[in-house]
Amino acid sequence: MTTMLQSVLPASFSCLSESPSSLFKPLKLAGKEISPIVQGGMGVGVSAHNLAGAVARENAMGTIASIDLRHHHPDLMEQTDHCRDRDMIDRANLIALDREIKAARIVSEGHGLIAVNVMKAVREHPALVRQTCESGADVLVMGAGLPIDLPEMVADYPKIALVPILSESRGVAIVMKKWLKKGYCPDAIVIEHPGLAGGHLGAAKVEDLHSPRFEFATVIEECQKLFAELGLGKDAPPLILAGGIDSHEKVKHWLGAGASGVQLGTAFAVTQEGDAHIDFKRVLIGANPSELTEFVSVAGLPARAVSTHWLQQYQRHEPTMQARAKADPLRCAQRADCLTQCGLRDGISRIGQFCIDTKLVSALKGDLKKGLFFRGAGKLPFGKEIRPVRELIQYLLSGIMPLALRSDDALDILSSLNILSPQPA
Repeated sequence: MTTMLQSVLPASFSCLSESPSSLFKPLKLAGKEISPIVQGGMGVGVSAHNLAGAVARENAMGTIASIDLRHHHPDLMEQTDHCRDRDMIDRANLIALDREIKAARIVSEGHGLIAVNVMKAVREHPALVRQTCESGADVLVMGAGLPIDLPEMVADYPKIALVPILSESRGVAIVMKKWLKKGYCPDAIVIEHPGLAGGHLGAAKVEDLHSPRFEFATVIEECQKLFAELGLGKDAPPLILAGGIDSHEKVKHWLGAGASGVQLGTAFAVTQEGDAHIDFKRVLIGANPSELTEFVSVAGLPARAVSTHWLQQYQRHEPTMQARAKADPLRCAQRADCLTQCGLRDGISRIGQFCIDTKLVSALKGDLKKGLFFRGAGKLPFGKEIRPVRELIQYLLSGIMPLALRSDDALDILSSLNILSPQPA
């Protein structure tokens, strides 16, 4: 019987009496010990309070994407939907961020950590950082550029944990040395593989996305060497790997190979608690991970998304649009000027020529004809099923699939052992 069980169930199933999180060392961050599972920030609005709070409730780290959160608040949209007042839009988004952080805290029931992701490439990133701190988030995550000046931005908020997103040891070395000179050390570092992650990616060119220098094993080894050279010892920041982590087996492998945590985005985006429209989730679920599109965003960064009709049409016409590029602030649809650098607004012909905010908002609403649907290159652990956050985290930590998704053989064996039978009161 033991042999039969092992053939249909993960080895970790033998630990039925253990909490799944007890199978791995906890991730120590922001004064807490949490599960080594991190939910990545996904904008616009894909990871807001409902998803981040649900993840934190499972004693993991849930992340709110800070960009343009007003779209989750009808009263703020009523004030700003048709206005062209940049300052009013900025104020509305800060109010929305404050609401989302506080709502996530309520959903979390005091468990786990609430993080906020702020993109360095966003024009208002200093104000978003300040609001994140003032609203009481536990962790501030920053990517889409080297966050060299992040310590100065949070100087008045010493309790918040700082986590940069980087992709290779060279970037880690630059940030570490700059921060250490200022008396700061990252509380953790997300190592995001640009060849596997979704959304905006940490490589200079699309052609570099799959470079060997981004391989997790290489980056872990080089970072450990760097930390030793810097004499950090036990103070070395934990490494959290992001991109392509789509199974319990990969979680187990990387947590045993030098990582302290793993980050997932797409798998969380399609959970029941994900903040995007159901049709958004269906688009990500229906996409073939091997047929995603890699392109240069309007922000000047490589990106990965589902190859929808809109994206195919855009790419077909991109050369013509780039040839006609010109600097014109009126090309910004709402004069929101969301990005520090925008190919469409600033007339930068070598990069994207579309309004990324309106495309991501369309995706959030499930508009297949107009939306840009960012997606990672990993498989979805539950296939085409939309399941709760709790089941996803339990699977990642234990390898145990939700009851409804287990094989018939597994169910028969568990039933014969009375494992599935209700316990007497």
